[in-house]
Amino acid sequence: MKLRTLILGLCSASALAFAAHAESITIATVNNGDMVRMQKLTDDFTKANPDIQLNWVTLEENVLRERVTTDIATKGGQYDVMTIGTYEVPIWAKQSWLLPLDKLGADYDVKDIIPAIAGGLSVDGKLYAAPFYGESSFVMYRKDLMEKAGLKMPDAPTWDFIRQAADKMTDRANGVNGVCLRGKAGWGENMAFLTAMSNSFGARWFDENWKPQFDQPEWKKTLQFYVDLMKADGPEGASSNGFNENLALFQQGKCGMWIDATVAASFVSDPKNSTVADKVGYALAPDNGLGKRGNWLWAWSLAIPAGTKKADAAEKFVSWATSKHYAELVASKEGWANVPPGTRSSLYANPEYQKAAPFAKMTLDSINAADPTHPTVKPVPYVGVQFVAIPEFQGLGTTVGQLFSAALAGQSSVDDALKQAQDAATATMTEGGYIK
Repeated sequence: MKLRTLILGLCSASALAFAAHAESITIATVNNGDMVRMQKLTDDFTKANPDIQLNWVTLEENVLRERVTTDIATKGGQYDVMTIGTYEVPIWAKQSWLLPLDKLGADYDVKDIIPAIAGGLSVDGKLYAAPFYGESSFVMYRKDLMEKAGLKMPDAPTWDFIRQAADKMTDRANGVNGVCLRGKAGWGENMAFLTAMSNSFGARWFDENWKPQFDQPEWKKTLQFYVDLMKADGPEGASSNGFNENLALFQQGKCGMWIDATVAASFVSDPKNSTVADKVGYALAPDNGLGKRGNWLWAWSLAIPAGTKKADAAEKFVSWATSKHYAELVASKEGWANVPPGTRSSLYANPEYQKAAPFAKMTLDSINAADPTHPTVKPVPYVGVQFVAIPEFQGLGTTVGQLFSAALAGQSSVDDALKQAQDAATATMTEGGYIK
């Protein structure tokens, strides 16, 4: 009995000693399905790294942005790993707020990350965040309505074709709108769409000297085309519609075409939720023959704040969560269709994934068509496809989004909206010291 007690005591002491040496890292992440799934699969990580304990802070997207921004700007040190977007990475890296990810491991294969995604997460050739999943935008359309209109959707359509197809597919008597596009105001709502669209029209937010460009003809062509198209062939109340509203309309069979995030493909093709699941086709976002398509680029990624005292343990976790091994783990538990998309070239070369996701090739082609370091036809001083990677953009983007949403609603003219956008942008850039 004494021997058994002695052995139990030694085991308890060993456990306490181990716990004392175990390193605890805190991970701030967004409360979406892919991240929730990751948390359920972390036994795989802790078995391989028994000396690292994981603490989770899971937040709604807007709250997450607010918390991690405050923490990193004030050097609060609450988090060792942060889930951030493509917008934040170049800004924070240039502020030296993030650590470069140069110890991800010999088998991590950084070169397998899709170049367009890696480019948006890199500064001066160094990766500052590892992508958990990525997306672009493309055209989702009703194959049956396109055939009824006597048209065939090209893999790479022009805006003129989109307008022609929308006109022919619109059937007000049966509640069908030729096209559904974002109109709800916000830097991540209508301005994500319109900024990406404007790139294909040759527009840009600022010239090389940071002078706002809303008074130039390219922006007039962009906004006029958009407003005219939506008035002729868009849904009623379009100025209130964002991603979720348009998704519902498309799933209900009320849109001939929808140009939006590639991640929506799995929703519109899901027979449990979409009445048109077996009728959906996909094409690249439109262009005007100027060398840029109207698609965006985004990734939710894992980054390590410079203030952490547990950088090595944090980087081990980031490596695990964004690795090929993790993709295979998800596939084994949940099926290939549920593997986080849009980050690795090898996933799109995998026949099992191609079979599970018929939209895979068009998603990859859309991502590859976006270049955050050269987003526009004319040269610009900023990085970002559907946003400008400067701190002022969140506020300015939403202000401009409100002006353009009002033009769509008929509350102001296109010319007035552009003039007000020019004035707002000039004031913001002057106050920020970009221009004098």
